[in-house]
Amino acid sequence: MVSDARRVFASRLRQIRQVTGLSQEELADRAGLHRTYVGSVERGERNISIDNIERLANALEIDIIELLKEELE
Repeated sequence: MVSDARRVFASRLRQIRQVTGLSQEELADRAGLHRTYVGSVERGERNISIDNIERLANALEIDIIELLKEELE
């Protein structure tokens, strides 16, 4: 069972990545992560560490809190 927090995070990550026009591979490269890892995070399959959340936020050039909100503003 996927937790609500993981589901929200996965959805927000995908939304923000798509809005910025990045592919999973581009985001992964910017964050220093593997593309398949980013894909599994976006599907809610991974219990991602705070360190990797920070890496993704930095790669997207957003505040980390933006990845935890339920909706785009």
